[in-house]
Amino acid sequence: MVPHLVTALNGPLLELEKKILAATPAIERWFRLEWQEHTPPFYCSVDLRNSGFKLAPVDTNLYPGGFNNLAPEMLPLAVQAAMAAIEKYCPDAKNLLLIPERHTRNTFYLQNVARLMQIFRQTGLNVRLGSLSDEVKQPVDIELPDGNVLTLEPLERSSNGRRLGLKNFDPCTILLNNDLSAGIPGILEDLHEQTLLPPLHAGWAVRRKTNHFAAYDEIVKKFAKLIDIDQWMLNPYFAKCTGINFQEREGEECLASNVDTLLTKIRKKYKEYGIKETPFVIVKADAGTYGMGIMTVRDASEVRDLNRKQRNKMSVVKEGLEVSDVILQEGVHTFEHINDAVAEPVVYMIDRYVVGGFYRVHAERGIDENLNAPGAHFVPLAFAQQHALPDLAAKPGTAAPNRFYMYGVVARLALLASSLELEKTDPNPEVY
Repeated sequence: MVPHLVTALNGPLLELEKKILAATPAIERWFRLEWQEHTPPFYCSVDLRNSGFKLAPVDTNLYPGGFNNLAPEMLPLAVQAAMAAIEKYCPDAKNLLLIPERHTRNTFYLQNVARLMQIFRQTGLNVRLGSLSDEVKQPVDIELPDGNVLTLEPLERSSNGRRLGLKNFDPCTILLNNDLSAGIPGILEDLHEQTLLPPLHAGWAVRRKTNHFAAYDEIVKKFAKLIDIDQWMLNPYFAKCTGINFQEREGEECLASNVDTLLTKIRKKYKEYGIKETPFVIVKADAGTYGMGIMTVRDASEVRDLNRKQRNKMSVVKEGLEVSDVILQEGVHTFEHINDAVAEPVVYMIDRYVVGGFYRVHAERGIDENLNAPGAHFVPLAFAQQHALPDLAAKPGTAAPNRFYMYGVVARLALLASSLELEKTDPNPEVY
């Protein structure tokens, strides 16, 4: 079920590619056994970086908002995966309530919502949109550039207070496409009779990136042992600092000493593998998305000498939330380019299946910078022809399907880590 994506890109991850391809049967069986132990998140997208000597996830999003960037050829696969996902939670489901982000005027984002509705309609569900915005008191129509119309409706709790729906619409399942950065709204709490996907503790009100990468550490250790590689090739080092206040310069020492420690560890690895690149560390908010509150650091002095503009940029993220906890993550260069612009692959999954992906491309950014920033554009990845399964006889680095099989493997490792992370942070864990 791993599709193979097509691209113009190729690069040197040769040794790793060789090992992963040789171990394909063992890898797929390993995933199959892991999914018997863990439940995959409902959907997920993973940002990967390929530096030629390392292929690693740098961010995992449990409320993916770019389904409109997937190539149309990928839709049948997305529909199949969505069917498998829905059956787990509500086999006889008829109605699905989709709750999007509040900033609902962003047309790119709304096209993603329309694409999600299309996917779930094809699985046999009536899909309607419920808004968390207080301003939506009656149905609101929003026109999209392609002529489609989305109708946003006000959410309603049932008379017994135990269910959530819309006027004359009682869903079995509620799908959130809102990452709850602003906190958990009261209207979503205490729903005892419906399945809310992803669960509330997957939102940024609760979730932390450091928990995710700690879970990823565990997963990759097992996986690296399975295929006999150095786990560092798939895994960025990270550290955490809490109690940071960029404006008041609190927590600077924690930042500087952790940057130092990480850079020392990275230099050691670079030396081991004869890598000539300059190591760097990414400092970003431990909770949050949208590419806000992120900086690239090449020396510990840089976090001590931030100017006012940098401090302002680092101190708030989406929904104006102040940053107090940060993750420091080993920077992974991206050596992939499309038409001379730096690119990173983003892989999309529904349930445990890869359903496609795209490249995030940014012409103004360097190979060691965050690409999720204004000015980025997206290049969809289409499917390879049906016959283009991984080619075991191909020389490493020459066959696009082989490269994309690798992307799918690493993205699924991050997916599995998300599953472990959600189990560990569940406020009401099931006891067997």
